[in-house]
Amino acid sequence: MAADWGPVVVAVVLFILLSPGLLFQLPAKTRVVEFGNMATSGISILVHAILFFCILTILVIAVGVHIHSD
Repeated sequence: MAADWGPVVVAVVLFILLSPGLLFQLPAKTRVVEFGNMATSGISILVHAILFFCILTILVIAVGVHIHSD
């Protein structure tokens, strides 16, 4: 039985990259976008969560990323 690791790998990478404040924060406290400020707010968590699920859905369902292991 082969396992499909594509959605797992994509979700982990997106979770790390889209963590609010790590690479960017959208919206920021004083600007629309800040880069590498390592801060967060409730609205930025919501925006990043929506971005995460949209990009994850596009990559896993529409593009069909698959990594099979035997």
